[in-house]
Amino acid sequence: MGLEIKKSEFTRQDYERFTRRLFANLDELAQLLREPGFGLGGATLGAELELYIVDKLGRPLPVNSEVQKQLGDPQLTLELNRYNLEYNLTPVGIEGRPFSAIEAEIRTILERLNELAQPFDGRVLPIGILPTLQRKDFGLHAMTDLSRYHALTRALAEMRGETVAIRIDGEDPISLRASDVTLEGANTSLQMHYRVTPQQFADSYNAIQLVTPLVLAISANSPFLLGNRLWHETRVPLFKQAIDGSGNCSVKTGEAERVSFGHGWVRHGVHELFAEAVYLHKPILPVCESGHRRTAKTVGDADNHSLFELTLHQGTVWPWNRPVYDPVDGGHLRIEIRSLPAGPSPCDMMANAALIIGLAEGLRGRIEEIIPAMPFKTLEYNFYQAARFGMGAQLMWPSGPREQLTRRAAVDIVAALLPVARKGLLRAGIDAAEADHYLRIIRQRLQAKTNGACWQLRQFERLSASLVKRRALRSMLEHYIDHCGNNRPVAEWEDI
Repeated sequence: MGLEIKKSEFTRQDYERFTRRLFANLDELAQLLREPGFGLGGATLGAELELYIVDKLGRPLPVNSEVQKQLGDPQLTLELNRYNLEYNLTPVGIEGRPFSAIEAEIRTILERLNELAQPFDGRVLPIGILPTLQRKDFGLHAMTDLSRYHALTRALAEMRGETVAIRIDGEDPISLRASDVTLEGANTSLQMHYRVTPQQFADSYNAIQLVTPLVLAISANSPFLLGNRLWHETRVPLFKQAIDGSGNCSVKTGEAERVSFGHGWVRHGVHELFAEAVYLHKPILPVCESGHRRTAKTVGDADNHSLFELTLHQGTVWPWNRPVYDPVDGGHLRIEIRSLPAGPSPCDMMANAALIIGLAEGLRGRIEEIIPAMPFKTLEYNFYQAARFGMGAQLMWPSGPREQLTRRAAVDIVAALLPVARKGLLRAGIDAAEADHYLRIIRQRLQAKTNGACWQLRQFERLSASLVKRRALRSMLEHYIDHCGNNRPVAEWEDI
């Protein structure tokens, strides 16, 4: 979806040509996976950080194009809405101190972007959903004027109807209707990219799926939408409903949703996930390789096997953990971890990343034993419970000598698994001091029973005793921005 295209309307011939290329790409991937040495190489970690631009009153500021032009850095791209940006952080080798390196780059780019936003009286910050958003901040006027976003709006309208309904439960339930995709643009995340070998892919992907609900529960940072208190990680239902619609459930329609936690455990390897995307989802951006302008991300890549159409199609399907093929280095595979929110602090985001990688690596060797004890439907249930209740979530987890499923508090499960996460990080080659530093942030969060969502909700409740809702949200956001700028772990943030 990071590709800029030349048009936003397509003919039947465009779709037919693209579909032929898509199946040819899928066959080509199968051949690549049979080649000795394909995808081998050291594990790496990369990230994409989505950001908000706000004005001096904490309101969204639609100047992403202006800030991007000033920075002049191809790693900074325009997001769906005009008040959002995305920075593609530099990939690093997994060994040593990768989380510290990415954290330092996040701090540097936030400082630079804040300097560039100052002439517009703006600030840049990472937060899952901006709590001060209002209904007038959405609509076609708010969308970044790029062909790919216009094409996405048209394609989704044809797929699920001109108008989409958004209904999310919570303390202040919300019901909205929209005719474009800008509500989806309210979501900002830190998307981690973990490079793995083809031989390791199935076990690594399943292990990341297994632990995603645990990490999501204690990293939630999106409790508000339009000032309404909803899920602790409201991004999850909002993203799903903004793309698929609230009524487009596979059980009701028989059609697979484009936003999902997946369709089951991976049994063989990465090819089955790409095949699912091809067979289950109609193309919505039928742009073929010969007819596009390559972006800075792909210039200079080894493109003998670009699998361009397959990669583009995969970018229009949104599982919360997504397989990625990249032609760089002769072609390699990554797992894109998409569920973690942006914010609160750079150190918090890297603690979340360290936890999910550590837990996945720590449990990967046992994943074949765990899978029979964890039905995929139960894992999917865990994911949505984690998103809804955050640190208060009660999840199903296998334990005991026979891996019996029991309902336990997410915070207790994570606390018990911290030694497993440490071993996983060390096994991956992470320095002991690096592992201990970031797991200490997680342990501190567990002890304080506070993540970004908990802190936001608590401050709002305190401020609402003396301020109207809009002022309470604005005051809370100002303190959030200050703490984030100081890069303090959220568990250390004082109450207002």
